[in-house]
Amino acid sequence: MKDVIVVAVLAAIVVLIVRYLANFKKRGEVCIGCPYSKQCGTNCGSNAQKKYRS
Repeated sequence: MKDVIVVAVLAAIVVLIVRYLANFKKRGEVCIGCPYSKQCGTNCGSNAQKKYRS
């Protein structure tokens, strides 16, 4: 019985993560989790790479 509960909790977590990512895609976010997602357009990480280059 404990195994069924653990599997159900893990499945619920996965479903919530997928819904979270789908909502970001609907809003037009390009790089989910990137602080520069609204600025770099379709090239993920382009601003972050410029920032750290000397």
